[in-house]
Amino acid sequence: MFYYLDGTVAELLPYLAVIDCGGVGYACKTTNNTLSGLKKGQRGRVYTYLNVGEDVFDLYGFATQNELNSFKLLLGVSGVGPKAALAILSSATPEALAMAIVTEDAKTLTMAPGIGKKIAQRIILELKDKMAKESATTGLDFSGGAAVNVPAFTNKATEAAQALAVLGYTSQEVQMALKGVDVENLPLEEIIRQSLKKMVK
Repeated sequence: MFYYLDGTVAELLPYLAVIDCGGVGYACKTTNNTLSGLKKGQRGRVYTYLNVGEDVFDLYGFATQNELNSFKLLLGVSGVGPKAALAILSSATPEALAMAIVTEDAKTLTMAPGIGKKIAQRIILELKDKMAKESATTGLDFSGGAAVNVPAFTNKATEAAQALAVLGYTSQEVQMALKGVDVENLPLEEIIRQSLKKMVK
């Protein structure tokens, strides 16, 4: 229904941003990361997700499409609702989330308020399983290829590719995003960050 909202930031509250678009104030539940990039009285844009259900009509807004994609990905995990997803993305960027899933780092996820070890492990298990299914159905190949401008697909490049796959990108998108990124010398999270930036241009 809504793709994004672009207007004046009318109000900033904990986990909430109000965007004034043509005299209508849209209250968007959001993350600390998105809030940190908005300034009251200035123009702001958020990519939105509308959650509609019985007695529920909530609008969520995110600074980037990557954060929105991560939010929707988390909602697909059994037992993870919007509140938990916001908490996770308030303490971890999409890049950090993807890296935590690939490296099975439950500790990063449990840093979010209300996220215990069991739910963190479930998130890792279900999203890694989703990644494996994506690999099987799309033929995602991490062994190398001409589209990737590196001598061979190193361990870091493989982990970065897996992290991008976790976030829902296709094999072709992953290979194009990694092309030209210094996978040999950059830290894993920076490889993921640079690749994500290329995909949203």
